[in-house]
Amino acid sequence: MSKYLDDTTDHSVPIGQATPAPRGPSAYLLVIAGPSFGEMHKLKGDRSVLGRDDSAEVRLLDDGISRAHAAVERDGGKFVLRDLDSTNGTFCNGARIRRCDLTDGDKVALGASTILKFTFQDQADERYQKQLFESALRDGLTATFNRRYFTDRLRTEMRFAERHDKSLALLFVDIDHFKKINDSYGHQAGDYVLAAVAREMIATIRAEDVLSRYGGEEFAIICREIDPEGARALGERLRVAVSRKQFEHEGKLIAVTISVGVAVVRGPRDAQPLIAAADAAMYEAKRSGRDRVVLHKS
Repeated sequence: MSKYLDDTTDHSVPIGQATPAPRGPSAYLLVIAGPSFGEMHKLKGDRSVLGRDDSAEVRLLDDGISRAHAAVERDGGKFVLRDLDSTNGTFCNGARIRRCDLTDGDKVALGASTILKFTFQDQADERYQKQLFESALRDGLTATFNRRYFTDRLRTEMRFAERHDKSLALLFVDIDHFKKINDSYGHQAGDYVLAAVAREMIATIRAEDVLSRYGGEEFAIICREIDPEGARALGERLRVAVSRKQFEHEGKLIAVTISVGVAVVRGPRDAQPLIAAADAAMYEAKRSGRDRVVLHKS
């Protein structure tokens, strides 16, 4: 998921006290291309490691990036980019480097497709960048990732699964009788249900899972390294969480259930068969009575 700095500081000043000076700009790496597009990483401390490892301060999911690929270090008043003996090399403004000083606006390329921009941001810049990238990555109503991000991320996860011979699961989730909800309670109630179901799913899935609004009342969840039974169990947890939730809009209770289709493959090479399998399983769940989970039989 994207990492943003939320400005929650209370900036109010008691009467009679001087207004504090604005905070100076901070150094950031903005992901402007690649699977982690839109992430905004503030460089804290004297050293920030860039890589795929969970312990990296700037974690990037591009499969061509080493676990500890590069680092940005403070050297007095300067910021220095160093390659950490990465497999595919570190590039700054198109040139492969072992070490280089960074200046505002420099482009850092890692892996197959990831490009980061080194920049200094003040508070106004931070808020603007957050809004800009949120609008590019997120569905405005549900706060889940949008279909564009889903497509890019699925491609990345498939490359990882194929390269490492790992399993990859895709869950399609559809809100049952959604048109009836809109017709009976109004479109504002329908929007409320979409956002509330999304919140339930966000609270239920793993931190590493990717939840996107696929279209209309349909959601898609990408799950790395999970077997068919584990994926089916996740689908069941989602189904139960939604069915037990009380959805109330303007004093009216709305009964909501979901149908979940699950497909799991190992070392996939093509996204379309996986999407088609999850979609077929979801429609089988709806045809067989709704409010249920169906695992596609490969």
